[in-house]
Amino acid sequence: MFGWFLTGNFMNIVWPILYAIFIWWFGTGIILLLNQRHPSTYRNTFWVSGMVLALALVGLKTSANLSTVAGAYCGFTCAILVWGWQEIGFLFGYVTGPRREPCPEDCRGLQKMYFAFQTIQHHEIALIVLALAVTVMTWGGTNQTGFWTFIILWLMRQSAKLNVFLGVLNLNERFLPNHLKYIFTYFTCKPMNPLLPLSVIAGVLCAIPLWQAAVHPSASGFQIASMSLTGAILSLAVLEHVLMVVPFSSERLWKWGMRS
Repeated sequence: MFGWFLTGNFMNIVWPILYAIFIWWFGTGIILLLNQRHPSTYRNTFWVSGMVLALALVGLKTSANLSTVAGAYCGFTCAILVWGWQEIGFLFGYVTGPRREPCPEDCRGLQKMYFAFQTIQHHEIALIVLALAVTVMTWGGTNQTGFWTFIILWLMRQSAKLNVFLGVLNLNERFLPNHLKYIFTYFTCKPMNPLLPLSVIAGVLCAIPLWQAAVHPSASGFQIASMSLTGAILSLAVLEHVLMVVPFSSERLWKWGMRS
């Protein structure tokens, strides 16, 4: 067993994991840093992100039939760049929803859920459009790393939204810029909600077969890279869920991106 850790296959798994962690940490910090700049810079930044989005979609199309380690990395990176566009659009306030006011104090239950959905309605539509675009660009390809990366991010983000609505300990409200502070009024702060353990368990159960495929003795270099990248991003999403309910604020991880 110890000898296996010294083999090339072990390092082939380590590098994708480190790459996914770096992209997750650095990409989030860059977006937060851009969001800290003066609002007068938002328009140009958003247009540049749109061009990056277009190039990322082309990259997904190009890498869809590259069943190589480089193809796996390319598909993964392009999916992250596609995801980054909607993050920027949301935080800049360009792709949010028709409702842009705090939740009424007496609002509860289904009405509060409906109002909360209205605050992010356009964002949800954008995610569906992007998911369709990613699906079209990767359809029929032998390299589905980019597709599954985006789907994992999408599903886990939906889970995170439901959990902060139902109630978690750490709401990370500092991630929201001043022009989106009204969204915080739709969150619920409490130690735990019934959905969160289910979200974590479901994420772990989905991650297990990805890691099993990555460490399988017959796995090719491409399969190791692809399964490790998608397994790592899913595991990080599960970690983000856990950080919602532990006495540790994840804001510390991106202090450099929230300097103001």
